[in-house]
Amino acid sequence: MPIHIRAEASDYAPAVLVPGDPRRAKFIAETFFDPGAKLVNEERGALGYTGTYKGKPISVQAAGMGCASAAIYYSELIQLGATRLIRVGTAGGLAEGLQMADTVVAISATPDDQIVSQMVGGDAHAPTASFNLVELAVAALRAKGTRVHVGPIVSSALFYDPREGIMQRWKERGHLAVEMEAAVLYTLGAVHKIETLCMATISDLIASETQAERISDDELKLGVARMTEAACEVATA
Repeated sequence: MPIHIRAEASDYAPAVLVPGDPRRAKFIAETFFDPGAKLVNEERGALGYTGTYKGKPISVQAAGMGCASAAIYYSELIQLGATRLIRVGTAGGLAEGLQMADTVVAISATPDDQIVSQMVGGDAHAPTASFNLVELAVAALRAKGTRVHVGPIVSSALFYDPREGIMQRWKERGHLAVEMEAAVLYTLGAVHKIETLCMATISDLIASETQAERISDDELKLGVARMTEAACEVATA
């Protein structure tokens, strides 16, 4: 039994959705899973549930914020037998043309966090999604009429970043958005030979380090719901 997920391997399905927020994990289990989903972890308040989606096994586990926290939960899920991890989160939009509640499917994640370098022993590494999951996600989102964008994102170590001009530099190099967990997810996927994907709802449009437009609660709920339903379909495909 791992330290932070107090569960056995049989408690989790091979496919796990990994939001950051425990309340989102609870919402996903109660809203999108078939009736009867079971709470399988509540250690440290990081809620995890297992059930089915349209009759197929699926789990959801909260992973916290930032690569340091997420790496613990992703690693322990892999220890418990997970072979497909899909992050369902939010991100700050950088690219022109993004709108609130759009969904970004991250084909790669630039690691602006030293954890990734430590995990690969200092070797150069490009954290990249499993392309079959990218294809499935794009198809599922478009079928629902969701505005979807595919491309690279940044996984930052800092939410309140003091570096002047960093958001603009990321934007100029073609990054769609910035969040805090995908790079470590993709790196663990490469190391452990499992499937990984990050899907993120745009919750902010970022103009600079100090200027951003925030989504309304209603818009965010709608965008996350569309993304999560598609993620359930990808997870169980």
